[in-house]
Amino acid sequence: MINLLAISIDRYIVITKPLQAIGWTSKRRTSLVILLVWLYSLAWSLAPLLGWSSYIPEGLMTSCTWDYVTSTPANKSYTLMLCCFVFFIPLGIISYCYLFMFLAIRRTSKEVESLSGHVGKSTLVQQQSIKTEWKLAKIAFVVIIVFVLSWAPYASVTLIAWAGYGSVLSPYSKAVPAVIAKASAIYNPFIYAIIHSKYRDTLAEKVPCLRFLASPSGKGHVSASNR
Repeated sequence: MINLLAISIDRYIVITKPLQAIGWTSKRRTSLVILLVWLYSLAWSLAPLLGWSSYIPEGLMTSCTWDYVTSTPANKSYTLMLCCFVFFIPLGIISYCYLFMFLAIRRTSKEVESLSGHVGKSTLVQQQSIKTEWKLAKIAFVVIIVFVLSWAPYASVTLIAWAGYGSVLSPYSKAVPAVIAKASAIYNPFIYAIIHSKYRDTLAEKVPCLRFLASPSGKGHVSASNR
């Protein structure tokens, strides 16, 4: 979730503040953001090992998670804070970023349409650049939606237990949302394969048995590269 938050903020800056983004983007800064994402996530993961809640087997006893079932002050506070700072607050920031990205794209499109034939070459280049960035943002948006839908049932189960109704949860009602949530790790390649034509073309080029994925415009490129 924090990775998706970082991607959303990056897309937001590039699309809504393109001039500032020129100075923002660098390998060093990107590496720093990735490091911060992992440190933030690691801190929440280590907390149960250090005494704030604990890890226990869950559901069908085939995996483990933090103890959101036992009603103790430590467990309840950890569950609430985890849901807030690793799910709901990042989701709110992501929603804000995409709302203003959409408004920025719509505003820019209207400005170009109103200028009609009086636009200069630099304006057209900027418009094309924003459209390209918006395509990337749309892919990221789909990834985020799928991720949220995958983790929402699990978040609901933990909050049901936090509210004091953990006794109504069966082993299957704990295990199934957990499996759906953890399966979100495999969705991204399929999303990119469906949406991004360049991804499909590259996949068709590298893996011959998947050549059917290539777009019509990319088939000539794939066949030419194999000669």
